[in-house]
Amino acid sequence: MSGETSFLFVILPLCAIVSYLIGNISPASIIGKIYNIDIRKEGSGNPGTTNVLRTLGAKAALMTLLIDISKGVIPVIIAKLYGNEMLEYVCGTAVFFGHIWPILYRFRGGKGIATGFGIILAIDYRCGLICLVCAVLVAFITNRMSCGSIVAAMALPVMFFFLHRSYIVWAIGICLIVIFKHRANIKRLIEGTEPEIGFLKKLKEKSK
Repeated sequence: MSGETSFLFVILPLCAIVSYLIGNISPASIIGKIYNIDIRKEGSGNPGTTNVLRTLGAKAALMTLLIDISKGVIPVIIAKLYGNEMLEYVCGTAVFFGHIWPILYRFRGGKGIATGFGIILAIDYRCGLICLVCAVLVAFITNRMSCGSIVAAMALPVMFFFLHRSYIVWAIGICLIVIFKHRANIKRLIEGTEPEIGFLKKLKEKSK
């Protein structure tokens, strides 16, 4: 078996499977169990950082955030060490899908923001940092994390157009998946019922 053949039929699928399983790791669910709750039955029901923040507080949310980001970073960095750009995107896509549609949790996962950020940060730190700035600024202005997440996702294809044009279709796909996963948030934003970020609301009230 040639090197190219072994890469396409052995290394690539194996890395994709391992990355997908890494994506299945749900820190929100694990931390919820430590606190004797099922995070999927609390708050919004989403096993992500924002719901953990509202339900369990800042410390638990920070742990969830860091682990979810690391899930995205690690497979892509390992692929970078192998020296194949295609492998980076395959591993990134697989871990992203594993987070959003985890087989271990009956395909009911998170919305992909923290893990997606880790993937983008590992692929190109410039894109990752711009996404982070967009998310933080919009979330602070609107007082709603979902707004920041959606705007950051929409900024991704724009950045890839200038920096990684050959993978812009991939960036558009990631953007559309994130927006789709936020469809309930978008509906609540339109209706004016989307919850605000508690600690930001308090900060703004104190500054008045």
